[in-house]
Amino acid sequence: MTRYLATLALALLFIPPASAAGTAPERLAEAVRFRTVSYQDRSLIDYGEFERLNAYLRETFPLSFARLETETVSGYSLLLRWPGSNPELAPVLFTAHTDVVPIEPGTEQDWVQPPFGGVIADGRIYGRGTLDDKQGVMGLLEATESLVAAGFQPERTLVLAFGHDEEISGRDGAQAIAAVMRERDWHFTWMVDEGGMILRDNPLLPGRESALINIAEKGYLTLTLVARGEGGHSSRPPKISTIGRLSAALTRIENNPFPAELVEPVEAMLRAVAPYADQPERFIFSNLWLTGGMVADRMRESPLTQSFVQTTTALTMFNAGIKENVVPQQAEAKVNFRLLPGQTFESVIQRITDLVDDPEIEILHDGWAGIPPVAQYPGGGFDVIARAINEEYPDTVVLPSLLTATTDTRHYIDVADDLYRFHGMVVEADQASSIHGTGEYIGIESYEKMIAIAERMLRFAAAP
Repeated sequence: MTRYLATLALALLFIPPASAAGTAPERLAEAVRFRTVSYQDRSLIDYGEFERLNAYLRETFPLSFARLETETVSGYSLLLRWPGSNPELAPVLFTAHTDVVPIEPGTEQDWVQPPFGGVIADGRIYGRGTLDDKQGVMGLLEATESLVAAGFQPERTLVLAFGHDEEISGRDGAQAIAAVMRERDWHFTWMVDEGGMILRDNPLLPGRESALINIAEKGYLTLTLVARGEGGHSSRPPKISTIGRLSAALTRIENNPFPAELVEPVEAMLRAVAPYADQPERFIFSNLWLTGGMVADRMRESPLTQSFVQTTTALTMFNAGIKENVVPQQAEAKVNFRLLPGQTFESVIQRITDLVDDPEIEILHDGWAGIPPVAQYPGGGFDVIARAINEEYPDTVVLPSLLTATTDTRHYIDVADDLYRFHGMVVEADQASSIHGTGEYIGIESYEKMIAIAERMLRFAAAP
């Protein structure tokens, strides 16, 4: 042990800080250039890019990788543990992911800058992953590197976990990391992942910045509907074809959406907005016991807010037929649902089974991790994150909220008491569409302040 400590001390003494490798924006730009793309067909993934990115992270943040206990999980995910001086304090977990979604073929020319060019221009860093989620990985490591360089010693143990396949379910990344944590009996008082952000033009608060700390997220379920029946030559078609049968079932599903309702995270957000809103919104949001039904109905009518009050139904795939003059014996469709908190997989499956009401159609579903519960607010990790935000953005209104997408947090349900989602970047409303879309970028100032928020979150979380 003495030899180990001496070696570590020498390493810390002679390794230059990350700033020697350029600025933080330049380091993020370089990380973007690694094409760590997750494809549904995993045989298409170039895992060499993940290896090269991980090598770059070790080279770029030498103090962090020397000071923290570091290991690789499933070949490409990273797990870093910073032991606290007080082992009696329950640890805190910070997560992000290194993979990105593919570029839609044919849209490359629509990007202002090449999607993997890592171009810095016009006060921005351009490229896939600048919002989802390489800024999360790099921001946490920048903050950690700065704290290690300053000699910071946490009282509470901090853990950083970076999965490599969040975009395709996290099976080999976060799920495997969580399994390691269970084996070692690690349990966290709270954790924070991607998802929340600071909105500059939130329609609920015109003219004000609002920070959305997501205290819950929607569940994810895809059902596969398979219709089987008589096929054959198109000159002698059956009375009801498999395509017709399945299309009728899908029409029934689409024409009967789930009812609108205000769930706890959305009610909490609206109540928090009320003191800053003008009339009549202030009265409406302050008295949801009276106005909740009307608010839910109004929110359902807007594409911007529908997903906050409804378990959504999306018909996403339809496959049938092999030739234009052959009636197929089988037709298959996929329907994706995003479940509100409180909704269960079983209740959705039962509802769809009742709507389809056809014994000739089989309804299948794949396994999916559970839906995280609503996290504590105020108090707990929520207050720590809010404090970090307001020290950097004192005029920003901090709101609890619901993430209408899904994250890796579902894999950590049984290893963390409370699960939050927030990375401190500022995003314009029209910029949010570039996440998984075209033209993704982050502002340089936004990224630099995000790092400052991450550093505060680490410091505040490390305290008793």
